[in-house]
Amino acid sequence: MRTRRSALAGLSAVFLVEMLDNSILNVALPTIGRELSASATALQWVTSAYAVVFGGLMLALGALADRVGRRRVMLVGLALLAVTSLATALVTTAAQLILVRSAMGVAAAMTTPGSLALAFRLFDDDRLRVRATTLISTVGLVGLAVGPTAGGFVLAFAPWQVLLLVNAPIAALAFIGIRRGIPADRADDLHRDPIDGAGALLGTATIVLTLVAPTLFVEVGAGSWLPWLTTAAAVVAGALFVVRERSARHPLLDLRLVARPLVSSGLAFKGAAGLATAGLGYLVTLQLQLEWGWTPAHAAIGMLPQVVVLIAGGAVIGPLVGRVGLDKAAWLSAGAVVCGLAVYGLLGRFGYPWVAVALVLCAAGMRVVGVVAGTNVMRGLPQNRTTIGAALVDTASEVTTGIGVAVSGTILAALFTGEIASSNWSVDQTAEFREAVTCAGLVLTGVAAALVGWGMVKARTADRVASPEPAPR
Repeated sequence: MRTRRSALAGLSAVFLVEMLDNSILNVALPTIGRELSASATALQWVTSAYAVVFGGLMLALGALADRVGRRRVMLVGLALLAVTSLATALVTTAAQLILVRSAMGVAAAMTTPGSLALAFRLFDDDRLRVRATTLISTVGLVGLAVGPTAGGFVLAFAPWQVLLLVNAPIAALAFIGIRRGIPADRADDLHRDPIDGAGALLGTATIVLTLVAPTLFVEVGAGSWLPWLTTAAAVVAGALFVVRERSARHPLLDLRLVARPLVSSGLAFKGAAGLATAGLGYLVTLQLQLEWGWTPAHAAIGMLPQVVVLIAGGAVIGPLVGRVGLDKAAWLSAGAVVCGLAVYGLLGRFGYPWVAVALVLCAAGMRVVGVVAGTNVMRGLPQNRTTIGAALVDTASEVTTGIGVAVSGTILAALFTGEIASSNWSVDQTAEFREAVTCAGLVLTGVAAALVGWGMVKARTADRVASPEPAPR
């Protein structure tokens, strides 16, 4: 571990930027809504545009990195991230902010898959891989945890744009660490299969259309043809993607890899954690400030239970994995995430203590599943497909992150009437908001529970494959 300090520092900084981008704006959403006159739908897309673009391009750019060099693609992505972060200073409208966030998603799709792939390949021993991934995830999750808290305090004396400008120096540090600590890719570590352009286009279209459709149902109504056409287009694009990947000589994503039990179970657990974290963070931030009237600084303090668990939880990962194994640790932690969502959906409207319990459960589950699920996916893949495997892990996380925000924002926009960022709600608006929070929390719980259930089934299949019963005599 000590001999890989520069590499691990650079990779940790990459993950830190990703986690900051996922969390730091949440606490500023009410402020952004007021300053940019943004609607509830616009606020939803301020957070989800990043995840949509990130998730949509991850597979294509991960496949590109496996061919032209993981280090090279990562360095270009970090340079792009620094430039787009600096562009935040020029933002004056919600549309401009959404555009900047989309560009940051492109940069993240170039950097994040390579970070897990390179970390996995730094070591040959699973124990060291878990330690390295734990270290990188700890740094990143500190950003996820501290992002809303630090953001709340920053907003007390600085404009919200500062929250994104901070990405630029972190990206620069990551660039230096990776350039110094990781050698250029060797030709024999790459493969030269042609990139499946049609598959990349269809996969990106499927993800984007799937996340856009719920918003359109609220914006123009179910009586319009546009949301139905978008939904149909998403289904068709998804079906064509599957057909293409099954028939292509050099598919973007070999679906047989996804079907491997270790891979599919890890993706399901990772997806449940991403869904819960994004949806809960979005709803709690709005609840604390808009319904309960907390200032950004007080809301930041309200997120401290999550901060403590995410930072301190790294100490239990190694002992837990050593005691119960990677597979059981994955589904136990994913189950904690579902329980946290259920507590929030059923009881979060009755006071902050229930919100704190939900934050602790989700943070504890995510802290473990973020390491063990990713490690299981990488264990289940061939060595020459590590970047596409890492892209799968992050795609699952980012797509479900986008779904979590999209579902929460869509339900909120559908049930809440009037301007959500206004300072004075009526009694009816308060009741609508509480109903929307409960409904969104329970819907997210159901989806996350389905993902965890599927992951547990596939994990058991992996156990049976790894330890077949002795043949009868």
